[in-house]
Amino acid sequence: MSTLKRPIVTEKATGLNEKGRYTFEVERTANKVQIKKDIETLYGVTVTEINTMRTIGKMKSKGTKGGQVTGRRAHGKKAIVTVKEGDVIDFYGNL
Repeated sequence: MSTLKRPIVTEKATGLNEKGRYTFEVERTANKVQIKKDIETLYGVTVTEINTMRTIGKMKSKGTKGGQVTGRRAHGKKAIVTVKEGDVIDFYGNL
């Protein structure tokens, strides 16, 4: 089973792609060794550095009168992966 959930494709993450850094949402229990192995296997690149961070889900309120029912989005974890210079991960190659 892969530790990668999905690539994060936002304006900020796409700006990092030009520098050889790619952002992924990963399982909360995943460690850097597992993430590195999965990315190298799946994309055929050499990973040089991984930074991980846990994200806290935002508080949300539902209802028309401002907060009758409150809840929270799910917590998560993301990884910013730096690949060897010259390697590229193409998210849109199979379209």
